[in-house]
Amino acid sequence: MSLRTRLMLALVGLPLLLLGLAISLALYQDHGLREAAMENTLSTATRLVAPEMGEALSLDDIAGVQAAANRLMDIPSVRALRLVQQDQVVLELGRLRAEALNVEPPSQGLLTQHYRQWVLTTPITAVDGAYLVLDIDASLLLLATYSDIARGAMILLVCGLLLFLVAFTLGRRLTQPLDDIAHLLDQLAAGRQPHHLPLDHPLELAELGRRVNALIDHQARAREDLQQQIEHATSELQESMETIEVQNIELDMAHRQAVEANRVKSEFLANMSHEIRTPLNGIIGFCRLLGRSSLDPRQREWLDQVQRACDNLMSLVNDVLDFSKLEAGRLVLEQVPVDLQSLVDEVLGLQAPLAQQKGLQLLSLIYDDVPAEITGDPLRLRQIITNLVNNAIKFTDRGEIIVRVMVEHSRHERLTLRISVSDTGIGLSDSQQRRLFQAFRQATAGHSRQYGGTGLGLAISRQLIEQMGGTIGVDSTLDHGSTFHFTLPLTSTASQVRAPELALDQASIFVEEPHGPTHRALLHMLEQWDARVVASPQQAALALEAIAVEELEEGRIGELRARLRQRNCPTLLLINAGLPDVPGLGLPDGSGVLSKPLARQTLAEAVEGALAGARHRPSLPAPTSTPALPPGQPSAPDEALAAVPTPPSEENTSQPPPPSPDTPTSVASLLIVDDSETNRLLLRELVEGPERLVTLATSGEEALALAQQRLYDMVLMDIRMGGMDGVETTQAIRRLSHAWSQRPIIAVTAHVLEHQRRALLQSGMDDVLIKPLDTECLDRLLRDRLGSGLAETPLAPHSTGSDKRRQDTSDADESATPDEALGEDQYRDRSDDQGHDLPDIDIALGTRLAGGREALARQLLASLGASLDETRREIESALAAEDEEALLDSIHALNGACRYCGVPRMALLVETLETRLRSRGIDGVRPLLPTLEQAMTQVERWQQDSGETPLKGPA
Repeated sequence: MSLRTRLMLALVGLPLLLLGLAISLALYQDHGLREAAMENTLSTATRLVAPEMGEALSLDDIAGVQAAANRLMDIPSVRALRLVQQDQVVLELGRLRAEALNVEPPSQGLLTQHYRQWVLTTPITAVDGAYLVLDIDASLLLLATYSDIARGAMILLVCGLLLFLVAFTLGRRLTQPLDDIAHLLDQLAAGRQPHHLPLDHPLELAELGRRVNALIDHQARAREDLQQQIEHATSELQESMETIEVQNIELDMAHRQAVEANRVKSEFLANMSHEIRTPLNGIIGFCRLLGRSSLDPRQREWLDQVQRACDNLMSLVNDVLDFSKLEAGRLVLEQVPVDLQSLVDEVLGLQAPLAQQKGLQLLSLIYDDVPAEITGDPLRLRQIITNLVNNAIKFTDRGEIIVRVMVEHSRHERLTLRISVSDTGIGLSDSQQRRLFQAFRQATAGHSRQYGGTGLGLAISRQLIEQMGGTIGVDSTLDHGSTFHFTLPLTSTASQVRAPELALDQASIFVEEPHGPTHRALLHMLEQWDARVVASPQQAALALEAIAVEELEEGRIGELRARLRQRNCPTLLLINAGLPDVPGLGLPDGSGVLSKPLARQTLAEAVEGALAGARHRPSLPAPTSTPALPPGQPSAPDEALAAVPTPPSEENTSQPPPPSPDTPTSVASLLIVDDSETNRLLLRELVEGPERLVTLATSGEEALALAQQRLYDMVLMDIRMGGMDGVETTQAIRRLSHAWSQRPIIAVTAHVLEHQRRALLQSGMDDVLIKPLDTECLDRLLRDRLGSGLAETPLAPHSTGSDKRRQDTSDADESATPDEALGEDQYRDRSDDQGHDLPDIDIALGTRLAGGREALARQLLASLGASLDETRREIESALAAEDEEALLDSIHALNGACRYCGVPRMALLVETLETRLRSRGIDGVRPLLPTLEQAMTQVERWQQDSGETPLKGPA
């Protein structure tokens, strides 16, 4: 509240308040006096008239009563009168109002006040039961009071105006100097220099003015001092800024040097891993070839040790390359549809051999709300889950490992997926958990020696998950196991409800599984498939029974056979080990063996086949061969299908269905397209058989012409060819007809990275085979696509799952394009690249590559030697024209030809040349060309000395 307002209230409000109180008190007293006077007048008149009226009434003197009543009516305030005797109205003058009509006979005089109406009742003592009622109008009192109030208000108004004029005058004289001082202070606050205040004011204001003037002078001096300080500080700041600018330049140079050093480090890691992978791939390939030969147990044990060391080294190289890519921000994530159920089953199948060796239970629990398909990067999801499951197996000696996949949050097509891997291993302390996800760090220093590993897996998984927008964590208790869990924001491309794989129509199934989580998972799955679980195998149409692998050994297999023969239904045996030789076990008719962990689709096909076989059991002969079980044999998920009966055909239960609905006979037709005669002929030798008819095409144009004339069951397509390449030819064939759009076309190439593999699949290829062809992969492809595989060949010591895992990780690590590869221009010539330690000719190797046929191997080698002269001319022509594309075509064709021949030195040289040519161009391959010429000369000399005839195709 301002001073002026307070002054106005003090000079105007307070006096008016006091005056108003005085006037109100006076009005109240005056009103009371009027009421008392009026009451006294009425009481006196009534006392005087009442005896006279009673006497006249007793004498029946109506005139006397009338005269007495008239004297009362002459009183101004009396409005009406009524004389009552024995409840009879004797006399009534005027008209009584409401309150006067309802009175009781009084015992004495009574005056009742009702705002503007008073009622006076007085008994007539001279006559029994007589009384007088007077209706009195009190309005005159109110009018007099209102008149006094009006006069008081006029007095207050006049006094208020006078007081306001006095207060306004005084306030102006007091507040004007204060306003001037306030205005001056505003100028000071705004940084302006005001004039001094005049001092012609009362004493107090004059003293305030002098102090304000002193403040003005002090402010002026302070402003001058401040200006000098600012100028001094500005000069010092300018000097400091120049110093900081120099330091910033130095810091920026140091930062750039650090970034460059980090880039060089990442390039070095990538280059080294790539350089190591090239000879390492050769070592692994030769180990796999060596494993196909006849070795004594000691040699095979040595070979297993070499392969395990190679696997560990390849895993380390892959981890280092992944880590360097993540640090450099060069890792690109895919967004393609992913079936999580199949992905998790595949991961567990690949890790199953390690878990089975330790007797661990592996189980995947995919919750029902997880969509059938999500959109994400399947390669990186597989890498993360594989790493977590592998760690769980590594640090768990007994118990179980469970992978759970559930939807944590979902809205429309967006969902947050939670994946956890639980184990019953050694667990982690709080301090170990805090440093767990750091690079090159394990829980304790002794873990790397005891369990192996580099400490990069979890760091890479964390960075991958964070790049996908998720988080990873761990819940663990020391000595009680761990649960690693991560969440990922993903999108769903399919319905939220996964369709059941089977509809069993209440088929009765008996389940015997001692492992609790697996038992509950089986019951839930059977419930989804509309099966009815029964308590006894005698009541069931099918039995699922988990047994120890020892029950399949020679000494105990008889008990198992006897128990199974007592049942009226087929039995699927569930073992936590690799699959045995099922026909050799001599199990009862319709029974089979499944290897845990159980893939959902594998179990569905096995149950369907067993139930269908039970319906046609009379037509199935019982096996009679003897049991043979290698207990340590690892298993891959695809092998499980071979151990269970398949549903027979409706027409003939003893014959398998034809491989293709479009081929009326069991002979499948294949088209092999390759511009290298050696490759074409070797593929024909490997694939052709009684169940397959092979047609050869030397170019994309010829393949297109053949495809227009005939519909083949499968096409094996080379990628780099003159004219139309493999991709163009595939797309042209796909456009021929709807039937061709459904036929499998497989890319066969000698040099493909992961991003190139994805590009081939997106361009219309159904699968990719890498030269030299792995006969196991080729056999699996033919079985999946055509229903029949290759002729039986010796297997390598390690399982397909292990080879597949190595191939997947190798492909994943080379996902950068050659132009993007880190530090490709820093490659150095090394003697290992030139293959000085490898032989020029290796007939034994060529024989293994040719499927064990030495004559074919010699013919292939002779064909290669005969084609080298033309290859040399093509290379020289491309070098002379500086035509990098033509040179790459020639080197790639030579690389493909060397893949099938026993020329290890030239094969390594050509592989190195193609890698360098893709990454560094022509200048990067020139140093190796003389060495290549020497190797080609050695092959030509062998061809001349041996006199072998090159292999020729059909006319």
